Amino acid sequence: MDILRCKTPSMVRKEIYVYLLAYNLLRSLIWKVGITYNTPPLHLSLQGTRHHLNNFIPKLEAADSQKRLSLYCTLLKVIAHKAVPERPGRSEPRVRQVASRN
Repeated sequence: MDILRCKTPSMVRKEIYVYLLAYNLLRSLIWKVGITYNTPPLHLSLQGTRHHLNNFIPKLEAADSQKRLSLYCTLLKVIAHKAVPERPGRSEPRVRQVASRN
């Protein structure tokens, strides 16, 4: 979202809304993986999830409803198995900020 391509204020607003919608879709998918596979959502990669979803979309579109459910479960499993490991010494300012409020 670093470059907004629209020229009018109303279209820029719509473009921002689409980015927010996509972000929330990815976060809800990460949340679903977390509760399904008992994986902390903060250990799942947003960009990795986006990458896997983009790879699965053509297959999901072409599948019938039974196959689609199976593909969706496979997608969740693939995302869960790509958890980001603990990275000691890494600066996580948002985590630090939340922790300091408590």
